[in-house]
Amino acid sequence: MRNLGRREKLFFVLGGFFLTNALVAELIGGKLIQVPAFALGSWQLGPWPLSVGILPWPVVFLTTDLMNEYYGHKGVRQISFLTAGLVLYAFFILFLTGGMPAVDFSPVDDATYQRVFLQSQWIMAGSLVAFLISQFLDVWIFTRIRSVTGKRFIWLRATGSTVVSQGIDTFLVQGIAFYLPGAIDFGEWMSIASNSYVFKLGIALGITPLLYVGHGLIDRYLAKE
Repeated sequence: MRNLGRREKLFFVLGGFFLTNALVAELIGGKLIQVPAFALGSWQLGPWPLSVGILPWPVVFLTTDLMNEYYGHKGVRQISFLTAGLVLYAFFILFLTGGMPAVDFSPVDDATYQRVFLQSQWIMAGSLVAFLISQFLDVWIFTRIRSVTGKRFIWLRATGSTVVSQGIDTFLVQGIAFYLPGAIDFGEWMSIASNSYVFKLGIALGITPLLYVGHGLIDRYLAKE
């Protein structure tokens, strides 16, 4: 790392945050929490049951947009393929260790291990397919908007790409993971996916100021080279 330039170091840092948060989101996605209801003018939103796997995704949104800004679509595609490969590798390790019986005094027994880490192949398949499709769609839309606006309107290309890509991601992962295997019906699929999508959009809009902060810090960091 010491012999690398600032742009290379930055790529490693952003890629590390991207990869770590995407992998953690996959591992913790089986836990559901209740988001309390809140009023938005005359509208009442919630309460919603949501997966805690949504919580690390704002960092993925942010790092995706920053990497796209400074390294283009090729940089995002590289880290996306690497992340998908490492997620598959992590699932392989989990399946491998899941078949090894725990000793009697193990603090985590076999049933708990299976329930937490090996919930469903459908969930894993759905999340990976949705992740790759949404990432490539996000990159494509981001690049198209930037080709029109130039360096202006960072918020527009970041939010615009997220609005479309996360809609595809949310409905795909819920459909493949739960609707296709028959765990939920069509109405439940639409309801859960819609709630998750609205929540993700709220997060994406809320972190827009952080995108500008990150952009400013990176510009200052790279200007020193």
